[in-house]
Amino acid sequence: MTILVTGAAGFIGSHVSRYLLNRGEKVLGIDNINDYYDVNLKLSRLENLQHENFEFVKVDLADKDRVAELFQTHGIKKVVNLAAQAGVRYSLENPWSYLNSNLTGFLSILEACRHNKVEHLVYASSSSVYGANTNLPFRVEDNVDHPLSLYAATKKSNELMAHCYSNLYQLPTTGLRFFTVYGPWGRPDMALFLFTKNILAGKPIKVFNYGNHTRDFTYIDDIVEGIIRVLDNTPQPNPDYDFSNGNPAGSSAPYRVYNIGNNSPVKLMDYVQAIENALGMKAEMELLPLQQGDVPDTEADVSKLVEDVGFKPDTTVQDGINRFIAWYRDYYKV
Repeated sequence: MTILVTGAAGFIGSHVSRYLLNRGEKVLGIDNINDYYDVNLKLSRLENLQHENFEFVKVDLADKDRVAELFQTHGIKKVVNLAAQAGVRYSLENPWSYLNSNLTGFLSILEACRHNKVEHLVYASSSSVYGANTNLPFRVEDNVDHPLSLYAATKKSNELMAHCYSNLYQLPTTGLRFFTVYGPWGRPDMALFLFTKNILAGKPIKVFNYGNHTRDFTYIDDIVEGIIRVLDNTPQPNPDYDFSNGNPAGSSAPYRVYNIGNNSPVKLMDYVQAIENALGMKAEMELLPLQQGDVPDTEADVSKLVEDVGFKPDTTVQDGINRFIAWYRDYYKV
């Protein structure tokens, strides 16, 4: 059996691919290697995945014919869809890229899964779908109809599209709402990467919302463990589901949605201090107002994840940051 990992050159996709290879799976990785951030970092991640059971194909998910061909020629039975145009703020600058990658690309995956009788599609959603919600912790049972960015709207759309295919074609799908993922091989546009780079260079770091954010920072190894456990736990139809009084994260169809977060929110200033501790350096801060599209606070209720797959993320922020800093110093020879 071949497992398809889309976004295999990305942060989460490369880690998931490595985990699957280590447990003996055959993995087809695809990615369009776009230049949203440093292409060399993406190529280095792929280099780290060299393995007899790993094949990489450069392809854009919006190319539906090429995607369909890959499904047919590789006998794909399970899919982890992590390819997407990421970034909340970039969606304000370049909205079309989000429609092409996150909607058209996702439709290509759904259609290919449908026509090739894929056993389970696991796909990345985001904590951003909670948008203007203010009741913490965020629960999968909550209404998510007030996104604050186009990025969030595309992720909510992915959940709706997946439900359609689960309902119409009995395609088992599971959406995962990730909460602020960080760790080695992370994205250069994320706070941890930016803060580390600037502190080491003696430059000020930009701290938005005057440092009053709280975030449910989730270490990459916990995210990967959650993805794999969910991948191995295919959702089943629920004929007893009551749509008149139902849970938005469930369905009569083989469809599920879970939060994957550390369930332990951290103040942004404490996060900065943890980076300072790991580097042994103090940060110079530029305090700025809340950015458009951002939410002030996030916290994940992971009770459904624990109930269904028996897993709860537990890596502390200081441990996770220490591991990231060690990787960063080694990779960039700092």
